Amino acid sequence: MDQKNERLLNQSVGKLLFSLSLPAIAAQLVNLLYNIVDRMYIGRIEGIGTQALTGVGVAFPIIMLISAFAALIGMGGAPLASIQMGAKNKEQAEKILGNCFSMILIISIILTAVFLIGREPILMAFGASESTITYAVQYLEIYLIGTIFVQIALGLNNFINAQGFAKIGMYTVVIGAIINIVLDPVFIFIFHMGVRGAALATILSQAVSAIWVMKFLTGNKGMIHIRRSGMKMDVRLIGNIIALGISPFIMQSTECLVSIVFNTQLKALGGDLYVGAMVIMSSIMQFVMMPLMGLTQGAQPIVGFNYGAKQYQRVKDTVRLTLKVAVGYTAVMWAICVFAPSLLSMLFTGDMKLQELTDQCMRIYFFGTIFFGAQIVCQNAFVALGQAKISMCMALLRKIVVLIPLIYLIPAVTGLGVDGIFIAQPIADFTATFCTVLAFAIISRRILQHPQPETASEQV
Repeated sequence: MDQKNERLLNQSVGKLLFSLSLPAIAAQLVNLLYNIVDRMYIGRIEGIGTQALTGVGVAFPIIMLISAFAALIGMGGAPLASIQMGAKNKEQAEKILGNCFSMILIISIILTAVFLIGREPILMAFGASESTITYAVQYLEIYLIGTIFVQIALGLNNFINAQGFAKIGMYTVVIGAIINIVLDPVFIFIFHMGVRGAALATILSQAVSAIWVMKFLTGNKGMIHIRRSGMKMDVRLIGNIIALGISPFIMQSTECLVSIVFNTQLKALGGDLYVGAMVIMSSIMQFVMMPLMGLTQGAQPIVGFNYGAKQYQRVKDTVRLTLKVAVGYTAVMWAICVFAPSLLSMLFTGDMKLQELTDQCMRIYFFGTIFFGAQIVCQNAFVALGQAKISMCMALLRKIVVLIPLIYLIPAVTGLGVDGIFIAQPIADFTATFCTVLAFAIISRRILQHPQPETASEQV
């Protein structure tokens, strides 16, 4: 047994969880800065900050959808390549990588063309107004030019991680994030490029990340490489890639759908200022979610490995500890969002009217996050225990079955207007948390039974 496996089986659960989660949390926080730093700077552009922030927020569902396609290819292809590398079938692994690269090129061209051609009507349908459409278009036009960079950096980076080069994969994100953070204020405030400057900083940082990924996957350090011979598309192989990648694609694309529904309803019942408040709250929700995702990423290998080794008590101990840490963290974030929301909202805007409105809305919107960590932990524990379909069902329960219908239903039935839209969020959070924890308690009790003593025939 190698040293890594020995740690997973025998090291203190607390020490192991901390050592595995801390790098993942750090990577998620860097990724968080990558995703929201644009909005922090844009919201503080003098004279137009509020309208510009709202416009970029309206364009964000398109950005999420582009990322979802990167997940479809990268998370669908990388596990298949790992299997082939484990079977010492390098040629087939490189064929999978080559086919994914070809698919990314084609998808990038299609997405760029579709969204550039239909940008204005699409953005208006997603919640833009006459006063915000200009900023949404300015940001999106430049961002779409870099679609190919986004697809390569996000999609193909999975193949670096799949080969065991986790640090190099992390550097892909870190390098891009640092460049974006540095270039944003330069382009926005020094060169006075406004929203266009924010978009340009983003695509330049993604371009550097994409070059970093391509240099590795075409160099000599890795086990598999992008080769022209592997880029010839195989229909059957593409089908397998899509079949495996469809789950993360659905998870990310439904987030896009939720964002669109919120924006369009808020525009209809409240106007642009409420859409701007929603942009800020979505960014703050990422503050809440990213450390949770890092924590659960650290817990997954402990849970999965010990489940496979039939060390069921260590599985239970890991899940319990992760639950305590996650719920403690979300309880702290809940307290800040409900009792001191301005500590977070002030990071995104200097407009006091928008900040005051955001603070009011946050108290409703985040009211259900106090136990939200329990849902995330149980949902990811399902994946570690090989129950990925149940995990996806629980995620879809919250977003598709409960949240989206309530966003329309509560304002229509109760007459609460905009408040009714925000009330839908805590109801969905409480419902999903209760159902996910209950499902995990029932199913884990069944699959985490104590191992039976070996029979005489098994011992031979």
